[in-house]
Amino acid sequence: MGSGRRDFGQFGEKLERHIERLPDYAQRAQEAFQRYFPADRTPGAAGSAPNPLRRPAPPRPPSMADVPVFAEVRARWARWNEPAAKLQRRKRRTSRLLTLWIVLTLLSGLYAFALGVGLIGAGGLGAAAEGIVGAIVFGALGVRSGLHLYRLSRVELPASTAPPPLPSPRSAAREPMERLAEGESSLAELLRQLTASSSVPDESVEDARETAAKAAKALRALAARIEAIERAQAAAPAGERKALATAVGTLREQLDEGLDDYGTLVAAAGRAVAASGSGLTSSKDALTDATDRLAGLAIALHELS
Repeated sequence: MGSGRRDFGQFGEKLERHIERLPDYAQRAQEAFQRYFPADRTPGAAGSAPNPLRRPAPPRPPSMADVPVFAEVRARWARWNEPAAKLQRRKRRTSRLLTLWIVLTLLSGLYAFALGVGLIGAGGLGAAAEGIVGAIVFGALGVRSGLHLYRLSRVELPASTAPPPLPSPRSAAREPMERLAEGESSLAELLRQLTASSSVPDESVEDARETAAKAAKALRALAARIEAIERAQAAAPAGERKALATAVGTLREQLDEGLDDYGTLVAAAGRAVAASGSGLTSSKDALTDATDRLAGLAIALHELS
C-alpha cells in the first residue's frame, strides 16, 4: 500500500508539472504550425482572430516621458539649453547694457554741460568735472558693450546634431514625428554606407540627403500646424471644436501620406545598399525615382504651409 501511495504521489507531481508547462507546449506548437503553414496576415492585424494560445505581452511599465506635463517640461528645458537660445539671450543682455551705458553717458554729458554754463551751481570747468568723468566712464563701458555685441553677432553656431523635440504626447502629430525620427536615423546610416561603397554616384546620394532634409522640414512644419490647431481647439468654444478636429484629421492624413513617401525613400536606399555589391542598377534607379517623388512632396508641403 505504501509503495502504491508513493507511486501515485509521484505521478500526481509529474502531472502537475506537465499542467504548468501546458502554455509552453502550446506556444511551441503554434510556432511549429506557423513555420509549416505561414499565414498571410500577421497576428493582431485587421481581420485576423487573436491567438488564444499565445501568452499576452506583459504590460509596459509607465515612464515619466508618458506624462504630458513632464514631457512638456523636458521639451522646454531642451529648448532653453540649445546653443542658439543661449546666444540669443547673451545678445539681448548685451544690447540692454549697451542701451543703459548710452543713456547714462548722455545724462552725464548734459549734467556736465549744465554745471559748466552755470545752469546748476556756480559754473566753470571745475564744477563740470564730475559730469565729464561720468560721461567718460559710461562712454567707455558703452564702447566695450558695443564691441562685445558685434563679436556675438559674428558667432557661427555649429550644426546641431540633437534631434528636434517631439510634439506633446497628447498631440496627433506625436506618433508620426516618432516615425520620422526613426526614418531619418535609418536613412542617414544607409546613405553613409552608400557613400562608403561608392556604388552610387555621390551626386545621387547628396541629392537624396538634401531632399530628405527638405521633406523632413516640411513634415515638421505640418506637425507644428497640427499642434497649433490643437491648442486653438482646447481654447475654442464647444461649437467650434468639431470643425477644428476635422482640420486636425485632414492634416494628419497628409502627414501620414508624407511619411509613407519618406519611407519609400528609406526602402529605396536599403535596396541600393543591398545591390551595391551585385552590380544591379534597378535599385539604384529606384533611389533616384524615390528622391524625385520626395522632392515633389517637399515642394507641395512647403506651398501648403
